[in-house]
Amino acid sequence: MTQSRIRQPRVAEIVAARLREDILSGRLKQGDVLPSQESLFGEFGVSPPALREAIHLLETDGLVSVRRGNVGGAVVHQPSAERTAHMISMVLQARSATPADVSGALLHLEPICAGMCASREDRHTEVVPYLEREIARQTEQFDDPTSYVPNARRFHEALVSRCGNEPMILLIGSLELIWSAHEAAVWSDDTGPRSSDGERAALQTRRAALRDHQRLLDAIRDGNSARAVRIAGDHLAAARSNTLAFGTDKTIQASLISSAEQSTRAGGQSLLRTSKLNRKDTP
Repeated sequence: MTQSRIRQPRVAEIVAARLREDILSGRLKQGDVLPSQESLFGEFGVSPPALREAIHLLETDGLVSVRRGNVGGAVVHQPSAERTAHMISMVLQARSATPADVSGALLHLEPICAGMCASREDRHTEVVPYLEREIARQTEQFDDPTSYVPNARRFHEALVSRCGNEPMILLIGSLELIWSAHEAAVWSDDTGPRSSDGERAALQTRRAALRDHQRLLDAIRDGNSARAVRIAGDHLAAARSNTLAFGTDKTIQASLISSAEQSTRAGGQSLLRTSKLNRKDTP
């Protein structure tokens, strides 16, 4: 009986695995610079080509980026929801998925998050204040049409990020980012509706969104999971249909996510990016 040979990992893969574990475990944090090559040579006892290959493997993972010049070095990047969303959007584009497909998925998934938020025993401290903050922002900036999409996105990000389940936060939050990128393209100054009818429709959309967000917050505050699920589903159905009515329902464009990912790399912060279950941040 012939047995298949087990491939031994290359030295570079072993080194990359050690450094990857340091990053994912938090021993190396966002923005840290990996030790110098001389230090890594001494620590791992490997050749320069093997070390360079290990760094390249981490670059491919998106866990480091290499800076050149006097302030050079390999800068650490923690995995982000934006990068996950970018990867998912590329797969969706390759499979010819449409914004309507993403919308349909969210119609099923995001109301589950709303119900989970309402079911949390600690919702009055870990959910309600975050949604209140976003509704206050929407109310304050209601008369500014350009604030509608980013503010609506922040409310939905807060809803997803406070559901209490990290895998759902990442996966559903990534779909939320993909949809938000499409929504922003539809409602931008260049592609959004410009007629008086379109302006009235946009105003009605903003008013309905704010009303639904408040009703959803009330259901979550009351701990009524079934009502929260129902309101979230109805709201998403209406909001998505409005956007799809104005947008051309073409294949998902992964390039729309790139700007969000680049913003995060430049120091931007997403609610989903800081959604660790054990965090104790304040609204």
